[in-house]
Order: sequence, then structure tokens, then C-alpha cells
Amino acid sequence: MIRILLADDQAIFRAGTARVLDADVNVSVMGQCDAPAALLDQVAGSRDCVVIVAQSLGVDTDKLLAAAAAVNTRVVLLTETGAEPHAALVRRLDGLLNRQASAADLLACVRRVGNGERAVAATVTTAVDTVAQRMLTVLTPRELQIVGFVVQGWKNRQIAEELGTKEQVVKNYLRSIYDKTGSSDRLELALFTLHHRPLAEAAARACETLQASTA
Repeated sequence: MIRILLADDQAIFRAGTARVLDADVNVSVMGQCDAPAALLDQVAGSRDCVVIVAQSLGVDTDKLLAAAAAVNTRVVLLTETGAEPHAALVRRLDGLLNRQASAADLLACVRRVGNGERAVAATVTTAVDTVAQRMLTVLTPRELQIVGFVVQGWKNRQIAEELGTKEQVVKNYLRSIYDKTGSSDRLELALFTLHHRPLAEAAARACETLQASTA
């Protein structure tokens, strides 16, 4: 079993990544955090894990790598497009993956690192952004909100309550969303969304705006 500590300052990405990882029976997310200090505390209190940390978290990588080495824990960095780390840091990492990588690539990276190998491949594809932009033109504002809630793992009943509507209405929206995105179920929709970062960010903003307006 590969034990994961997941650190990301953006809740929607953290929740979605956790869902992707937990879908693999050989991977278990043992802890999550959204701040550098919390990550360092979790690493110090664990052993024999794989840390997946988003570059945007802003953690001191020297401190993180030292803390991880002390407890036989390996580190995978999720990078941002256009902000690749220096070569000196890359050589010290166990894994490096662009945040726009597919779910399959993420799991492959985790498996390799968990088995003691290095997995360094920061790939960026322009096509990903193109698909995301197309989705943003075909999904309605309400559909975008529902996508955001699905990525966070909300059930239809919870979404309906948040939107002030009936559960059947949410199901109808989901059918439309599945058709537009080419997804067959909730998990596939969540993976699709996380793979297309601009779409995921827009869905997250849509949820946050809705919740702020109803607070």
C-alpha cells in the first residue's frame, strides 16, 4: 500500500486529486493539508509515505526534503505551467509532474515513486487549454457550479440543497454535463475537470461565488 500525504492550497484540486488517488486500491491518502507549516508537521509525524505537494503551496522545499528524508518519505512536486523548478531542485525530487497531467499519469507517477523509482516528467500540452476553453463556452453557469461541487465529492442531494432546487433537476443538469464533456459518470467528470485546469479553476470560482452569495 502506498501511503500519501497530499498538500495543496486550492481545496477543489486537493479534493479532486484525493478522489483520483483513492480510486486505486493500492493507494491510500493518509492526510491532507493546505499550508506549509501543516505539511511539515504531517511529514514529521509520518513515515514511509509519498508526499504530493503543489508548487503553489509555497513550502520551503529545502525544509520539506530534509524532513521527508528523515522519515524515509519521498516527495512529488506538482508544477504550474510556465513555472518549472530549477534543475538543482529537480535532481533532489523523487517525482515531478505538471499539474495538468492526466489522472493516469498522476497514478503512474505515484506508483513509480512508491516503488522506489524516480518519476520526473513535467509535460505541458496546449491542447489541454484548448479543450478547457471550449468547455467554458458550452457549459452554462449553473452547470459549471454543479461541476465544481461534483469535483469536491458532493452528492446530488447536497447539490440540490445548495442550489435550492430538486434532486431530479440536478440529475437533469448532470446528464447535460455528461453529454457536453463526454463523461459517463461522476468520477470520470471529476477526472476530466481536474485534467483541464482552466475548467477546474472556473468551476471552483463558480462554487465560491455561489456560496458567498448565499452565506
